[in-house]
Amino acid sequence: QVQLVESGGGLVQPGGSLRLSCAASGSILRVNGMGWYRQAPGKQREVVATITPGGSTNYVDSVKGRFTISRDNAKNTVVLQMNDLKPEDTAVYFCNFEVVFSAWRRSDVWGQGTQVTVSS
Repeated sequence: QVQLVESGGGLVQPGGSLRLSCAASGSILRVNGMGWYRQAPGKQREVVATITPGGSTNYVDSVKGRFTISRDNAKNTVVLQMNDLKPEDTAVYFCNFEVVFSAWRRSDVWGQGTQVTVSS
């Protein structure tokens, strides 16, 4: 059984910063792709940023230049540093890992979600 534990959400004023972290616990062989997604009220979940085991990153256009995703492969953790936050960044943020359990078993695992609210 694997769990992803998120931390770091909260309320921040426009222009402020937050740092989200997500760590995997449980018996896993390794983690392939890691990513952060978000879902605002009344909207579909969207990908925010992804990172490969080698460190290649991708971002949705709306956060480029403001958000940075990074990972620690040894600790199976991923971090999303969010700067210059805007009200439109308000959403529940979810981390997602492609977890490899063995040579023949892998699965997408989701965190429980953490609320980010950007408001004055």
